[in-house]
Amino acid sequence: MTHPFRTAAVIGAGTIGLSWTALFAGHGLTVRVSDPRPDLAEAIDSALAEFTPHLAAQGVNTDGLADRVHLAADVTEAVRDADVVQENGPERVEFKKELFAQLVRETPGHALLLSSSSAIPATAFTTELEDAGRILIGHPFNPPHLLPLVEVVPGERTTEEAVQAAVDFYTAVGRSPVVERQEIPGFVGNRLQNALSRQAVYLVQQGVVTPEDLDTVVTHSLGIRWATVGPFLGAHLGGGPGGYRHITEHIGKSMQQLTLGEPSQDPEDRERVVQAVEKAYASTPYTDLAEARDRRQLAVLSALEDNRPNQHNKEN
Repeated sequence: MTHPFRTAAVIGAGTIGLSWTALFAGHGLTVRVSDPRPDLAEAIDSALAEFTPHLAAQGVNTDGLADRVHLAADVTEAVRDADVVQENGPERVEFKKELFAQLVRETPGHALLLSSSSAIPATAFTTELEDAGRILIGHPFNPPHLLPLVEVVPGERTTEEAVQAAVDFYTAVGRSPVVERQEIPGFVGNRLQNALSRQAVYLVQQGVVTPEDLDTVVTHSLGIRWATVGPFLGAHLGGGPGGYRHITEHIGKSMQQLTLGEPSQDPEDRERVVQAVEKAYASTPYTDLAEARDRRQLAVLSALEDNRPNQHNKEN
């Protein structure tokens, strides 16, 4: 696992895989991409054209980026000389079992094998493999070439050496890896996201708020706060000089009395929420919404970089 990372294989070229491809190539890796989709070449060209300005805005040297990306005829060709493999296939245990068995057979012995799995822990698809020590989850937030977080989640048989190699790799490509020491379906990020999403659906179903107004609530309050401090530090600061202890002993008591509702799973209720979201947003082309999202996310990332806690200390 001390082998340098020069060549990456990206297996699966959907939204996540294409984003990884641009990121890896932008950081100087040779990238081989495998996906059975018939429009693979066009999809890669389009993605690189779209994502290159995003990478440049993050200070990545994008000269010759496209020259470092190569189409592979199949998985075998993609991974033959890989130092690291990033899998982005369907969220199905059986699929991942078969694929990772193939990856173990056909990759070099030093290759780090990573899965972008959104909810399935590595142990679920590696129990029958002899060489599971170099397999673990590297779960990004979409799109990974923009959002820095990567959840590094080892399986029961993943070695500490592989965990450290994953941390080193993602750090080298400009991401912010967080190691999670216990497997849990959905990991941390998606569990938090799911909790908020469920309450959001419940509030819309109950007629408390519309989808667009709920989005305004988040983007004009919690979204700004959490982009800068996160839930625990935010609560600690919210407690004033008494910190987290004060807020849990006072405001925390009233918050604990809240009964959070669960959204209805009735098809008609779900359909009403879908229609409400479509009414709010479907009239605007997807590409326009995505471009606005990415532009704003880049602005937030730039502001955070300019205002790192130790930045002013260095300047003063």
